[in-house]
Amino acid sequence: MQDGSGAYRTTGSTCLHPLSELLGIPLDQVNFVACQLSALCAAFWFRLYLSPGETSPAVRHAFATIFGIYFVIFCFGWYSVHLFVLVLMCYGIMVTASISNIHRYSFFVAMGYLTICHISRIYIFHYGILTTDFSGAKPSFLEYVSYLLNFMSVIAGPCNNFKDYVAFIEGRHTHMKLLEVNWKEKGFHSLPEPSPTGAVMHKLCVTLVSLLLFLTLTKTFPVTSLVDDWFVHEANFLTRLCYLYIVMQASKPKYYFAWTLADAVNNAAGFGFSGVDKNGNFSWDLLSNLNIWKIETATSFKMYVENWNIQTATWLKRVCYERVPWYPTVLTFILSALWHGVYPGYYFTFLTGILVTLAARTVRKNYRHYFLSSKALKAVYDIVTWAVTQLAVSYTVAPFVMLAVEPTISLYKSMYFYLHIISLLIILFLPIKPQAHNQRWPQTLNSLNKKMD
Repeated sequence: MQDGSGAYRTTGSTCLHPLSELLGIPLDQVNFVACQLSALCAAFWFRLYLSPGETSPAVRHAFATIFGIYFVIFCFGWYSVHLFVLVLMCYGIMVTASISNIHRYSFFVAMGYLTICHISRIYIFHYGILTTDFSGAKPSFLEYVSYLLNFMSVIAGPCNNFKDYVAFIEGRHTHMKLLEVNWKEKGFHSLPEPSPTGAVMHKLCVTLVSLLLFLTLTKTFPVTSLVDDWFVHEANFLTRLCYLYIVMQASKPKYYFAWTLADAVNNAAGFGFSGVDKNGNFSWDLLSNLNIWKIETATSFKMYVENWNIQTATWLKRVCYERVPWYPTVLTFILSALWHGVYPGYYFTFLTGILVTLAARTVRKNYRHYFLSSKALKAVYDIVTWAVTQLAVSYTVAPFVMLAVEPTISLYKSMYFYLHIISLLIILFLPIKPQAHNQRWPQTLNSLNKKMD
């Protein structure tokens, strides 16, 4: 974001400012890409020259941590102190609190500190600037800081499982995943060493295409056009509906770029192997944060959400949806909004998302079975639900990228709050088939028991 003098503001390094001016891209975004590309190179070197067979876990932990801290300071400067303070506070809780209370204390301290930082970010930097994203037997301190601050995921994620990360550092990651699918029982006497090169190259190609789309589509159809006089006062409703879809489609490539590049960085280091797919091919999608094909072809709001920001959704499901005794959908959406920050647009999106999710679930349970009797009817159902889903998502997530109250209200007024009204009517007048609470808890208890085992 530019300040009044026209210079790009950032708390991080300004050494790439000339490149930022040359490209016309905000300096904080240039710093982000520079760090991720550096992390990609470091990841290849890390896998080749600090392999588990030749290097101790302590050295691998230390290297990953030191590089991660450097990247954080490069991107965020003095503001990175908040991340380090939060990491140390949670570690202090982990080594002092009782086992039965660690998760509670850590959750409330982390979310409380996170919220304070989000509020300070608004008052210090105002809307729109990209600064620190706080969204993020007992281990040793080195294992702990390596897990949270490693150079592969400290800038853009993705969130990952501590057990998987330590197995990766110690060189047990791929073998552990192969044994999970009974590799030796398939006739192979020794476990292979899957190479991530193919997966990394594929993801880098996706990253490149996403970058090109960002530099073209996103610049051509900016989110700010949704508050232009032409859109708000002159265009008819159908035009607004289609144009909103186009603008929201144009806003996706930056997320595709960031998350796919982050996934490629982890894979390049040898982390992210998930086993063998149904065709017998090695898979490197353990840390994948999105499934672009399933997102773009989603025929339900649920399917869309499940394939967007996958790792965060998994965390939300584990810490909230599977644990709360009442209103799991509502409380999970609220926690997600709080985790993202305190911009009003986030709350418009997630509160609207609650209505849309409940309405979509009601419609699906009442009518879907009527369209399963033939392939033709199922095809018609899929086409209609695809169109409805894409339009509903565009309407729901627009405030998320607009951030502020005024443009959000302007947009929804110009759309006559149509999706809110339709969703409320569906919830109020269609019969709801409730999901029995006692059917969810055995699954929850089983999942917790498995994790403890």
